[in-house]
Amino acid sequence: MVLHHSKRLFRKLKIISFYFVLSILTIELLSLINDSINESCYIDVAKSWYLIPTFIITGIIAGIVDSIAGGGGLVTVPVLLGVGLPPQLALGTNKFQSSFGSFTAATNYVKNKIVPIKDCYSGILLTVMGALTGTWALQQIDTQILKTIIPVLLIIIAVYTLVSPEIGIKDKKAKLPLFFFYLIFGISLGFYDGFFGPGVGSFWVIAFILFSGFNMTKATGYTKVMNFTSNMTSLCVFYFYNHISFSIGLCMACGQVIGARIGSNLVIAKGNRFIKPIFIAVITATTIKLLCEWGI
Repeated sequence: MVLHHSKRLFRKLKIISFYFVLSILTIELLSLINDSINESCYIDVAKSWYLIPTFIITGIIAGIVDSIAGGGGLVTVPVLLGVGLPPQLALGTNKFQSSFGSFTAATNYVKNKIVPIKDCYSGILLTVMGALTGTWALQQIDTQILKTIIPVLLIIIAVYTLVSPEIGIKDKKAKLPLFFFYLIFGISLGFYDGFFGPGVGSFWVIAFILFSGFNMTKATGYTKVMNFTSNMTSLCVFYFYNHISFSIGLCMACGQVIGARIGSNLVIAKGNRFIKPIFIAVITATTIKLLCEWGI
């Protein structure tokens, strides 16, 4: 038994070491890419190599949190801003690295048959449409009204989840056919994620539970598929505007892959009652962060 656990630990250490070495080997190549897209305003990762473990560890923690309950940006965005990235570059880099985590978690849920991918096709298409529209609208509309509404909605979700002990524990009868669910929420939440974004994972989870009758594990799995879809859509826009630091993003992405795998495996193994307290904690933390940032 001890030997078996030792072998498993050794395999995990080899995987972590592989990603660490891969990050170091790609830094010089990525710094050339960075130069070609005018990223001269932030730290040079090739010279600040000692920050690489920080980026990887940040990615691991964010990947675990995000794959369980969403909210990985609470961990990564402050780090990105803290090393000197301008806000637009920090947000673009965050989308880049989080896409690796959402893809890893989504594929793990699909592989373990939590999410039949054929059920997601219409949702993916409608979420892309919503995210593209939202990203365009971001350039046209004042976001001030959302700064008041979103914290209130998140608080309502947290309180409702807290006072409803059976919510998301078992599958229930769906209130909407899946296509009509995606028609409403794929477009609206895709739009919201492209337009604004904070708390979108929480909105997806509660929507799947309330209107599709999913348990919390299933809702989390479907949410990761939709998160990855809107992440990739927004990422294309950030790339177009040269708002991605590939070197920093790749370091975090290595951690995201590890963390998302760990987090999604915990969800699959431990189930709904494991997710619920983390879900409430992430919503609460997101709300507090937004209120503090906006001075509400």
